[in-house]
Amino acid sequence: MALTLGLVLVAFGVATWITLDAGRVEQVRQLIRSPNGLFVVFVLNVLANATLILPVPGLALTALAATVADPLTVGVVAGAGQTIGELTGYLAGASGRRALGVDARSQRLAGLMRRWGAMILFFLALIPNPFFDIAGIIAGAMRMPLRIYLAAAGAGKIIKNVALAYAVVLGMDQLLDLVT
Repeated sequence: MALTLGLVLVAFGVATWITLDAGRVEQVRQLIRSPNGLFVVFVLNVLANATLILPVPGLALTALAATVADPLTVGVVAGAGQTIGELTGYLAGASGRRALGVDARSQRLAGLMRRWGAMILFFLALIPNPFFDIAGIIAGAMRMPLRIYLAAAGAGKIIKNVALAYAVVLGMDQLLDLVT
């Protein structure tokens, strides 16, 4: 549990530090253009999504990367990174399983996760919201198979990031057409 908390705090600090300064944002753009650019996109998205509940601008990194690299590739790599980052919630739930309790509300959530867990995770991964973290914690506590968790979360995160990357690129093209 201490390792998870440490990872969350480091991820929050690093991601916030990067995105709050225009100079660092430009440095990130240069990194994305480099031969290791996709690895940078992956790692930054892992860090951005390793935080629990705390809002970190991971999608801003995807949008930034889409302005300088192939949007499909950026979306897939960013979504994969976000999926790995979301393991902190799953691991927090798995390590704190007793915290889920045995009251009626906890049992109802557990029942929903057993029956619809993959679908819930998929849909929550499609939209930016803090509820995905809660669902990830519950999935870990319920011992949802890791492969199902990763498949559901990954599908939603990748679709969301590919859509965002293309929206940014298409929007930029339309904006440039209006200006020129």
